[in-house]
Amino acid sequence: MESSGTTRRQATRQRLYEAAVTLIAEQGFSATTVDEIAERAGVAKGTVYYNFKSKTELFEELLRHGVGLLTASLRAAAEESEERGGTRVEALDAMIRAGLAFIDRYPAFTQLYVAELWRTNRAWQSTLLVVRQEAVAVVESVLREAVKSGELSEEIDIPLTAAALVGMVLVAALDWQAFQPERSIDEVHSALSLLLHGRVSGH
Repeated sequence: MESSGTTRRQATRQRLYEAAVTLIAEQGFSATTVDEIAERAGVAKGTVYYNFKSKTELFEELLRHGVGLLTASLRAAAEESEERGGTRVEALDAMIRAGLAFIDRYPAFTQLYVAELWRTNRAWQSTLLVVRQEAVAVVESVLREAVKSGELSEEIDIPLTAAALVGMVLVAALDWQAFQPERSIDEVHSALSLLLHGRVSGH
């Protein structure tokens, strides 16, 4: 059982994450100050430093937190699919849907995460690589099972295929939100599902 102090601290951290992610997505990491994060979160500046040693640590923890939520939602989607007696490919399809739903719910975090992936000189680069690998590993494990059960060819390169699937969902979702916001999540999922099932070539 968690104490009320722990719960309160988690709620404060959640507010700080939400404030930081919105501000950093709007104006960049360097331009965002701790004062602004505190003001947006509705807390005193000291509260930020009580929870995080620095703005960089706050951002690192924000990345861990956000990608942790994504990883958990992907894992839950795969497990629910399995409980329903679905195939491994259906589990992958459910994970695509879960990924889109996550990005739809946390668009500012996703934009930030994708932008940071391509920057190489950041203090949190190693954290980013670790959390990215955690998300990709969930997809890898389902792909491995699909190969083992004969659903997918043994010729597939599992690490690259997993990375490609995660990348496809991230980029397609950002494109959907930026350029085709009138589309529904069902339409976007349906398009990616066709790619997953290899039905785009017309065979």
